[in-house]
Amino acid sequence: MNKENKLVPSLPNGFQDSYGSNLILKKKLLKIIEQNFIKYGFSALETSPMEYSSLIGNSLAEDEDNPMADIYSFNEDGRDISLRYDLSMPLARFYSQNYFNLPNPYKRYQMGTVFRREKSSNGRWKSFEQCDVDIVGKFDIRQANSELINIIGSTLIGCGLKKSDFSISISNRKIIQGLMDQLKIVDEKQKKKVLRAIDKLDKPGFGLKGVEELLKKERRDVSGAITKGANLSDNQAKEIIDFLKIKDLKDLSKKIDNPLTKEGINEIEDLFKILSYGDYADLVKFDQKICRGLDIYTGFIVETNLKFEVKNTKGKVVEPGSICSGGEYLVTKFKGDPFLGSGISIGITRLVWCLVQKIKNEIYEKKPVLVCIMDDKYLDKYYELLNILRKNGINSEIFLESKKKLSKQLEYANRKNLNLAIICGENEFKDNTVTIKNLKGLKGSNQSTVLKDNLIDEIKKFT
Repeated sequence: MNKENKLVPSLPNGFQDSYGSNLILKKKLLKIIEQNFIKYGFSALETSPMEYSSLIGNSLAEDEDNPMADIYSFNEDGRDISLRYDLSMPLARFYSQNYFNLPNPYKRYQMGTVFRREKSSNGRWKSFEQCDVDIVGKFDIRQANSELINIIGSTLIGCGLKKSDFSISISNRKIIQGLMDQLKIVDEKQKKKVLRAIDKLDKPGFGLKGVEELLKKERRDVSGAITKGANLSDNQAKEIIDFLKIKDLKDLSKKIDNPLTKEGINEIEDLFKILSYGDYADLVKFDQKICRGLDIYTGFIVETNLKFEVKNTKGKVVEPGSICSGGEYLVTKFKGDPFLGSGISIGITRLVWCLVQKIKNEIYEKKPVLVCIMDDKYLDKYYELLNILRKNGINSEIFLESKKKLSKQLEYANRKNLNLAIICGENEFKDNTVTIKNLKGLKGSNQSTVLKDNLIDEIKKFT
């Protein structure tokens, strides 16, 4: 007789289930984030999780030979279709389709899942949720970017962070683009590799040395894997490394004599001026090392990083990466006139992964009250109690097996980490009373019997 083949319950590598404190926190933060987006005048949008692959673009992956390597794709009816990589390109497609029916500028927010075939580690998964706001169309870019920075500050503080818990770093793509022009780096593939090399500066194991290796011929990591570099000359690589060491905006302006770089510096200075009118200018610092790895950005760019310690599952302190980033971009790939956009994306999945470590003991869920069943013949009375609780806004549930002993019912309550149970038998119903058991109390003093009319008031003392 052949043994039955049984499935082993498992998830594909890089994906996760959410439950418990992580899920509670995520749902709480999603509400806070959405309310803040609405407060700033943004309208909700939901786009399809599937797009034609040709609309997603081929500038997302680092693999030149396979630029769609990070995209989940398949063929249907002769056309390549992909799971969305981010929420920005679907927005660009939607705006292009519905331009005449939308306000100008169009301010939208979206919260949804994206998919990336990337190596997963330390708060990074192949499927995760983003919370985006974007402004597209015609607008004053300085004001728009100032609003985006204000949204970052107000949203993270609304999520329970202090100003000392995070920093907002800004730069402008024109600065590094001007430097590359000055160094006569004109090949587009080289430019992309330069940007991606700089973007890895703060990644574990990189630093200036790792960036310099990627600017030149190649970099070999600790595993022996080789990444092809930008193949710059020694002098070109040195100039970029020296550029990364500059710490002051004024010094930068003096050392790089290029019109495009100066234009980017002027835009940063104008942005700081407008930021001074709001409440979050003190959180923002200029950092020319910020360049963002994607090719879509044309001007303003921003990254937000946490300043408190984060550990992986092995207890090792790790760098989780940016929890909110974005910038200014120009959409040219669709029919019609090009249009400007600027936006930010909060990685809610990564944010929760970090925050749950910081405020784990502060994550509060209104646990339901358990109505225990002592005798099946009183089932109608137990449901009466249940209805009273729910009508008064108290989360509650009834034990779903009337034949189980009280010890089993309390064991169930403990496994759910419930705080209160209601225990009523013949005597309680005869006397019109209710026994409330505090499951977190001390033995011998963890329960009290009160009049049924006082049940709600007594329950509220515990909640």
